[in-house]
Amino acid sequence: MTTNTSIPTNNDLKNVYKVGAIAVLIQLATILLLLIASFALGLEPRPATVAEFYAMYNESKLTGMLRDDFSSLILITMYLGSAPALFFALRKQNFTVALITTIMLLTGTVGAFAVHAGFSMMHLSDLYASAATEAQRAQLLAAGEAVLASDMWNSTAGYMGGILLQGPGVVLSLLMLRNKDFSKVTAISGLLGNGLDLIQHLFHPFVPEIAGLIQPVMGIFYLVWFPALARDLLRLSRKK
Repeated sequence: MTTNTSIPTNNDLKNVYKVGAIAVLIQLATILLLLIASFALGLEPRPATVAEFYAMYNESKLTGMLRDDFSSLILITMYLGSAPALFFALRKQNFTVALITTIMLLTGTVGAFAVHAGFSMMHLSDLYASAATEAQRAQLLAAGEAVLASDMWNSTAGYMGGILLQGPGVVLSLLMLRNKDFSKVTAISGLLGNGLDLIQHLFHPFVPEIAGLIQPVMGIFYLVWFPALARDLLRLSRKK
């Protein structure tokens, strides 16, 4: 008698939930470590010009990576672990919606890899530091401008990628409201955190002042959502 390997077993699902919980805890740890590093090291905001980016990376690669928002890339990468867990946990509420939003979330995650400018700027900063002539430096500054214009914070691809990341968070949180495996705290904090993040993302290119006001508030809800979500996924991984 053969086993149908297309249907996940309880043990398979438990492992998926456990991986999802670990991914969420890594997201939480990344946020907390960034906050600690920002206060302890007195990190300045992300540079505004290419020359400042080059100077930052030449001074310290580690500090440059912290200021250049590599933490966001880690946060986004962890959705590769949590998205499948959320799909399997919420598929009974609405299979089609859960599947589509999970695909959107994974698409946004993979897309973020393509448009993050960190390693490109790091490489260009090394070339800029060793450039022998002003003409070479001018070319490298122009190359840096092109990289920044197409990165995750300034490009059309990055803008749409943000919608693919925050939008599914809102929809999945709505599904959690109807699922007894997730607490109301998890669902509501996820809805508010992802919802406010989506709003500030939509406003940021046009009214950055409003986005700046929303960001601290959404951060508070994320600090509630991540541990609550990890708890619920761990509880699912132990469920018989």
